[in-house]
Amino acid sequence: MAEANGDKTLRRIADEFKELATVVADSPSADLEVASFSRACSLVSPLFACLGVAFKFAEMDYVAKVHDLADASKSIHTLQSLVDLDVKGDSVRKAGSHTRNLLRVKRGLDMVRVLFEQILVTQGNSLRDPASKAYEQVFAPHHGWAIRKAVSAGMYVLPTKEQLLRKLNEDEASAKVQMQSYVTASTPLIQYIDKLFVSRDLGIDW
Repeated sequence: MAEANGDKTLRRIADEFKELATVVADSPSADLEVASFSRACSLVSPLFACLGVAFKFAEMDYVAKVHDLADASKSIHTLQSLVDLDVKGDSVRKAGSHTRNLLRVKRGLDMVRVLFEQILVTQGNSLRDPASKAYEQVFAPHHGWAIRKAVSAGMYVLPTKEQLLRKLNEDEASAKVQMQSYVTASTPLIQYIDKLFVSRDLGIDW
């Protein structure tokens, strides 16, 4: 059982993303603040660490990209402005651009969404099937053979679902509620970010 007064990572994630979802649900052209977005995304970082070596690449990449967006929030107010500034500067696809980093962070959020979806519908204590499906759906199309092979090997040393929940200070009942809450809240948010790219003819598959 999770400690009554312990740090509830999943609850904090779910609550933050519900707030973001409320913003983007108000209007398809809503302005989402870079600061609030990066703050919510930073709460997701520990999840990658909890998954171990299979997602070490994702943890390192995701954390670095979120830090970049947090720094950007000091001078850029909204995600729309962030993307538009890179479009104007013709730097959207350049390594290290805020827009490129936003796309990478979005994939991290999407991977967690699929992982949670799969955990919720998969019986047993193993995370291998949920994690494999999440990786294959979100990350694998963008990775070369070497990374895919390393991730595949890492799947054999994933924590069990019980171990993951213990690391997150959750019991199974409460974890299911928070995971479903994140899935529900992150879906319109991910769609919102995709529209930022598609509406500017930038694509989302690079």
